[in-house]
Amino acid sequence: MKLSPRYLKRYKDIGVLLMKYGEPEMVSRFAAEGGELKGGESNGSELPDDLEKLGPTYVKLGQLLSSRADLLPERYLKPLSRLQDRVKPFRYEDMEFIVETELGTRINKAFCCFEREPLAVASLGQVHRAALHDGRPVVVKVQRPNIAKQIEEDFAALEEIARFLNRHTRFGRKYQLTRILGEFENTLLHELNYRREAANLETLATHLQKFPQIRVPLPIADYTTSKILTMDYIEGKKITELTPLARLDIDGGALAEELFRAYLQQVLVDGVFHADPHPGNIFLTTDCRIALLDLGMVGYTTPSMQEHLLKLLLAVSQGESDEAAEVAIRISEPGDNFNEMDFRHRISQLVAEQQNSTLCDMDIGKAILEVGRTAADTNLYVPTELSLLGKTLLQLDEVGRILEPDFNPNESIRRNSSALLHERLKLSVTEGKLFANLLDAKQFIGALPTRLAKIMDAVGNAELNVNVKPSETQFLVESAQKVANRITTGLILAALIVGAALLMRVQTTFTLFGYPGLAMICFIAAGGGGFWLVLDILWTDHRSKIRSKR
Repeated sequence: MKLSPRYLKRYKDIGVLLMKYGEPEMVSRFAAEGGELKGGESNGSELPDDLEKLGPTYVKLGQLLSSRADLLPERYLKPLSRLQDRVKPFRYEDMEFIVETELGTRINKAFCCFEREPLAVASLGQVHRAALHDGRPVVVKVQRPNIAKQIEEDFAALEEIARFLNRHTRFGRKYQLTRILGEFENTLLHELNYRREAANLETLATHLQKFPQIRVPLPIADYTTSKILTMDYIEGKKITELTPLARLDIDGGALAEELFRAYLQQVLVDGVFHADPHPGNIFLTTDCRIALLDLGMVGYTTPSMQEHLLKLLLAVSQGESDEAAEVAIRISEPGDNFNEMDFRHRISQLVAEQQNSTLCDMDIGKAILEVGRTAADTNLYVPTELSLLGKTLLQLDEVGRILEPDFNPNESIRRNSSALLHERLKLSVTEGKLFANLLDAKQFIGALPTRLAKIMDAVGNAELNVNVKPSETQFLVESAQKVANRITTGLILAALIVGAALLMRVQTTFTLFGYPGLAMICFIAAGGGGFWLVLDILWTDHRSKIRSKR
């Protein structure tokens, strides 16, 4: 444990936060094996305010936690999803020093004008309006002084607490807190590198060219470093500032549909998506288009994960609970005590509730997050991509209803599924992949004569061995033994009957019912054995049918 005064203060602040929100629902997760934590009753709506008081690291941590329904009770997710950066701007002199240091020139030489008052203020930086010497309007995003060092120290304290919880609580071991905290820290460090955000802007702008009503500001490379980001200024206003009268001047339904389709394209085809589309990051431009801002946080999906997520989305939107549960299990990692039956039952209830919801209550994002929560409750570890997808869709549901109150995300997924599948098929038949497949085929055909010659030599020399490794070998051996035993019993019974028939012609002094005694004994033994064999077959078949129904 780090015991310097600044770390002790952080331990105290985090401990107070845990105790305050150690309500029964959280206590059940944080309880130690030897006892239990006791906390007071607290309203979840206070959590964002408390995180803001702790500083920028905890604000960003709260924003990241808002997408993890598998970690926090539901009562905290909604307040955290609305967590916005409400912090004071830092001094203009500090901002000016950072800009001039990063660009290597005076600010009035780099820009013809630069507004002193920030346009927007966030926990990691602030944004100022400016203009280049050619008159091009831009915005400059400047990182807060010493923010990287502060985040490093905050995460050092959090890691100590996470290790403690891993050692002493069921919750820590179950949810692998050190690993999750490592993921969060990696996400924050990426967000602090503004060159990475500039690359994200360029990538998404390229991918979204086919959506004319979606805009992404482009970065200006010569005015961008790891600590400052200069990009196009997009004039407009936040979606949340739209008035009912202003909605009459736009086609909200078309904008919501294109926005939803653009995000499905990002997640399920392109593999790179804007992972924080809350209403504060989406603008309505003066020419009535949608602008996506603040691309510091992006998510990534591999081709195989894209296919699984598409299947899961279609299954949930179409009410196919069995398929939804099957896909969720396939992409996740089962824990030691994973309860598959309970998971499938709860997923079927969740999907049924989604289908029975009214139009205004349908939330495909919430349903995906609930899949993650259900998985966690049944000891199934879902991938981070699923949580990010759920959070993204949940925020899109909110934005879509701001633009069009009757917008139905389920219908949008169904409408766009064929186009998404077509895009995925086009990606699978690219020129590069075609040549790779041709090379594989060439190698296979080239090696085929040699392999066939080896096989024929082995056959000719009686050296061919076939090794079979069936699954459940013991079960197969026992089944074969049962069949062999029944056949042997049948042969013995048949031999007794034939022998009895032959002995009937041999007259002996020993008789039963007036017939030769030895022959009658063989007949009785064969009859009893045959009756027992029939009963055994019928009873075994009956038990097999009962097991198959279960």
